[in-house]
Amino acid sequence: MKTFSDIRALATRHHPDLEARLAAHAGPKSPDELRAIPDDRWLAQMTRCVFQAGFVWKVIEAKWDGFEAAFEGFDPNRISFFSDDDIARLVSDARIVRNGQKIMATVENARMVADLSAEHGGFGNFMADWPSHDQAGLLAVLKSRGSRLSGMTAQYFLRFSGWDAWILSADVGAALVREGVVDKAPTSKAAIAKSASAIAEWAKEGACSQSEVSRVLALSVG
Repeated sequence: MKTFSDIRALATRHHPDLEARLAAHAGPKSPDELRAIPDDRWLAQMTRCVFQAGFVWKVIEAKWDGFEAAFEGFDPNRISFFSDDDIARLVSDARIVRNGQKIMATVENARMVADLSAEHGGFGNFMADWPSHDQAGLLAVLKSRGSRLSGMTAQYFLRFSGWDAWILSADVGAALVREGVVDKAPTSKAAIAKSASAIAEWAKEGACSQSEVSRVLALSVG
């Protein structure tokens, strides 16, 4: 397994503008910044990622104002009590992508956000207090307590929310295989744990975020 400095050098050979590419992305938020995010914004980002999965992201982006209006600002306490009539209204609402399963997932995720907020004094507190070295554990919670929040969808949710997240994209997986961390794309629990451990080690070595390590790994592939 190469040092992170070696991997960064490899990424720079592929992309001489590596530093500019990295600087173009906002880094992870501080714990205080995560705590300050209102519950409705967590649910909104969660919903965006769920609807983007397997869909053209630009379509979701273009319709996002409609999503905000249709879901009434994403107040989790309100949405968690949506009735069958509310669901029927959303399924026929042309302002959003009318996918019934993903609409139901939003209602179920609203319940998760509301419950965890009640348990921790705010969903942002729950997220801020979760240790960055245990992303796999956080993903397991999102998968078990939420809906359609597994795999890449949950990883993108964490990254886009500002949590210090790695994303096991195809390129990151290829880099991890190249470095001997795993022998194939990390999809099993054991392989994800090995990947997370290696990324945490590189982040410590490079005195940088896991998000940055993830991006450098991806760019080191070519």
